Amino acid sequence: MTIQPPAAAWRHARTALGSAARHTNGERQSRARVLLIIAGFTLLYGALAARMTVLGVASADWQDGTGSFVQSAAMSRPDIVDRNGEILATDIKTASLYAEPRRIVDPDEATEKLASVFPDLDRDRLRRQLSTRSAFLYLKREVTPRQQQAIHQLGIPGIGFRVENKRFYPGGATAGHILGAVNVDNQGIAGIERYIDTSFLKDLQAAGFASERGLEPFRLSVDLRVQHAIRTELVDAMAKYHAKAAVGIVMNVRTGEVVGMSSVPDYDSNDRSEVLDKDRMNRATVGVFEMGSTFKGFTTALALDSGAATIHDTFDATSPLAIAGFRIHDFHGKHRWLSVPEVFIYSSNIGTGRMVLKAGTDLQHDYFERFGFLSELRTELPESGAPIVPKLPWSKISSVTMAFGHGISVSPLQTAAAGVSLINGGVYIPPTFLPRSEEEAMKVARRVLKPETSDYLRHLFRLNVLKGSGRNASVAGYRVGGKTGTAEKVVNGRYSNDKRRNAFLAGFPMDAPKYLVLVVIDEPEPEKPGIGATAGLNAAPMVSGIIRRIAPMLGVEPLLVDPEEEPAMALAFAR
Repeated sequence: MTIQPPAAAWRHARTALGSAARHTNGERQSRARVLLIIAGFTLLYGALAARMTVLGVASADWQDGTGSFVQSAAMSRPDIVDRNGEILATDIKTASLYAEPRRIVDPDEATEKLASVFPDLDRDRLRRQLSTRSAFLYLKREVTPRQQQAIHQLGIPGIGFRVENKRFYPGGATAGHILGAVNVDNQGIAGIERYIDTSFLKDLQAAGFASERGLEPFRLSVDLRVQHAIRTELVDAMAKYHAKAAVGIVMNVRTGEVVGMSSVPDYDSNDRSEVLDKDRMNRATVGVFEMGSTFKGFTTALALDSGAATIHDTFDATSPLAIAGFRIHDFHGKHRWLSVPEVFIYSSNIGTGRMVLKAGTDLQHDYFERFGFLSELRTELPESGAPIVPKLPWSKISSVTMAFGHGISVSPLQTAAAGVSLINGGVYIPPTFLPRSEEEAMKVARRVLKPETSDYLRHLFRLNVLKGSGRNASVAGYRVGGKTGTAEKVVNGRYSNDKRRNAFLAGFPMDAPKYLVLVVIDEPEPEKPGIGATAGLNAAPMVSGIIRRIAPMLGVEPLLVDPEEEPAMALAFAR
């Protein structure tokens, strides 16, 4: 065994320790470099993740030239569906063309290339916009796939496309006035679309909850099948009678739900340029008109309900009613005393005028207020018209003319809503375009007539279709009742002899009413030479056509209707 000297041993030990130290330091440096690389990638991916989160929360927001965020346009909206779940409005994806001017290399070249695809662009304005240092601007909203492909092929730096939501209405104009429309940013500007925004959607969007798939469908009380039937009948009637316009409304008399409502000419909600066309306004809610003799139903109701008249009373219609220098005539006068049922079925202006004079103007004002005729009707639709009513105190001549629907103008929907109370037992139910049960309806309803008064009116309505001016509204198998209204239009401050606005207010089945139907037709011409153009000859057949089509859809089964089996009250009236 060799024993090393102490000095040599120490040198060997130091050499070994130095080698071990160098090896340890190398490992530490390698480990540090690995940790540094890992930390770098972690920071990088963390930054990317944070940026993605910001972009997701901001819904692809863009910055303007000042660095502040501009909220994304074309937000998502809920589907609108009818009472049966049929889609009336939905969002689809579309592309919008945008530019980032500060990335544009040659504004002149970019302008010419873009104009080759979009000739309608203002080249001078576009050139100025592309020459700025702004971060973002829209060039064209809602471009077609073909246009998008053409722009892609041009390959212009700083030009891109943004996928947005666009509203689509599968039915086109079928329910245009109910649905309304949206603007290019997918914001409601009319109809139910505007109601959705103002009632809840704007708040949801502001809170960040209006995600692509997070909105429940918005259900309406409207039945798309009924809506289509109403509109078709109106369009056909306009062509048949060469009319200027027409309105049709169907309401559930037990709930106040609007099951269908159309006003033609209308607009296709997909074409927002038509929305502001004055000739396409919603005459059902915005238009206020003299509704003519349909008001005789309300006058008869207030007289019977107040006790001013009984069903057995008679009124002198032997000669014109002279009042305040005016003479009130009947269109087809009987020139004799008439019972209350006869005043109704012969649509006597004289008899109705004497009836309201007996009741008095104060009582008339009270009941007209109950029926909702003296204030603007508010529903979910933002479009509504205020009634035109004589100033108080009402004169006797104003009271008499209003009794048969002249001198007071209300919207068709106001007339329909008031008409519901005539046949549903005397309860006024505010109309709605949203689903509502009978129990919910009773919570917002108010009694305006006694139940027995409503019973009288149901029999009078039915009697008028059996033996009066409403014969052309009859439908085989259904007990239809109703009242005609032929109102002369005011032209240059005077009532015209040849321009009319006709209406028919109806209900069915009258033994147990479920639905009310109102039609209005503006300036109809005679169907054939030599015949008239009164409501009984055009508005009544329109109601018949609508009921014939919608009754099976609504589950109203036909009955074998025999006039000899009509309610005893109606037969007593006939005698």
